[in-house]
Formats: sequence, C-alpha cells, structure tokens
Amino acid sequence: MRFGVPGTVVFCIAAWLAAISVRPATRTHVEAEAAKAAPCAAPEYHQFDFWVGDWDGFDVEKPTLVVARNHVDRILGGCVLREDYLGTDGSEGQSFSIYDASRKVWHQTWVTNHGRLLVIEGRFRSGEMILAGADRTADGKERRVRGIWKRADGGVRETAFTSIDGGKTWQLWFDMVFRPHKPESVGVKKGHSSQLPVGEKNSRPITYWPRAPSSRLQYTMRP
Repeated sequence: MRFGVPGTVVFCIAAWLAAISVRPATRTHVEAEAAKAAPCAAPEYHQFDFWVGDWDGFDVEKPTLVVARNHVDRILGGCVLREDYLGTDGSEGQSFSIYDASRKVWHQTWVTNHGRLLVIEGRFRSGEMILAGADRTADGKERRVRGIWKRADGGVRETAFTSIDGGKTWQLWFDMVFRPHKPESVGVKKGHSSQLPVGEKNSRPITYWPRAPSSRLQYTMRP
C-alpha cells in the first residue's frame, strides 16, 4: 500500500512557500519606489512646516502696525521652503530652507534687494527652529547671527540676535511676529499694489503701505 500526498495539495504548498520567499523582496521594492516618489516625506523634512503660510508681519512692540508681508510655501516636490518677504519700507528678500539629511541639519540661504547674503544652519529643538551663521559688517568685521522661529498664538514669532565679539555678547536685531494675512489691517493706510516675484503659478497681487517713522527701523527689516 502506497501512502502519498495528493498532487493538488503539493502544488498549493509550493505556491505558498514561493509567495513567502518573494514577499520581503517585493516589499523592499515597493518601499524603494515610494521613497523615490516622495524623497522628502520623512518627518524631519516637515519640522519647519509651521512657517508655511501667507503672513502679515508686526514688530512685537507694535503689534497693530503691519510692517511686512511674508509668504512662505513649499516648492520642489515639498523639499524646500521658499520665503518671499516684502517690507513696507521697500525692503525685499527671499530665503530658501531645506533639511540636509546627510548632515542632519537645516540650511537656509537668505538674499535681499540690498545685495545681502546670509547663510545660516541649525536644528529644530524643543519646538523652536534655531539657525545660526555669520556674515560681514560694512567695515569687514565678522558678525554672528542667530535666528529663532517658533509658533506663537496662531502665527509665527521670528527673533534674531547679532554678535560682533565672537559670541561673547548678543544684541537683539529684530523681533517680529507673523499672523495670517488680512486684506485690510488695522492701523495702516492703504497704499499701492505690488507683485511678489514668486513664480508664475503663485504670483499674486498684494498691497503694502508707506512705513510709519520709527526709531526701531533696524527691527523691521530682515538682514
């Protein structure tokens, strides 16, 4: 008498074993393809997302007077944060921020219509984005710069400090809070329209106002 296993059962077992053996490879392939499709999907790339928005800027000491319009969006597949800043005094600037996964740091390059360049880097810690770097003063001295961004009452607070003695002492450069943009802001007179240079798809007309005289002019301008 011969004992055996029906051929159908053998075939099913073989198919099951084959599926198990290729499943890890298939999963790895799927994950690799997903990574290619969304290279900046890791949580670290989104630590600065709280800064994305269309903002009105105010000096912290003058919370009702608009001194800037700031638009921050994500570009290049969500990998880069682009800032488009326009002060009511005519100052303009753009910054580009990205998380550098190879070094595990955030990098920002800031440029202005005054020919200024500032490169700062750092990390996100305890709910604050802290970036630091250095540039040169008009007389050639090194000036260290440290900027701090954090959430503040439905908006974002940005505070900057400078040091010209190698970091021994620090002075407040500016202290601003950004709140969601409103078409008409309290305490300012409507001026004229301008166009923010933010690309064809995102270009939008904005209104900005002649800046009121202030002894704190240096605090109303990004570097």
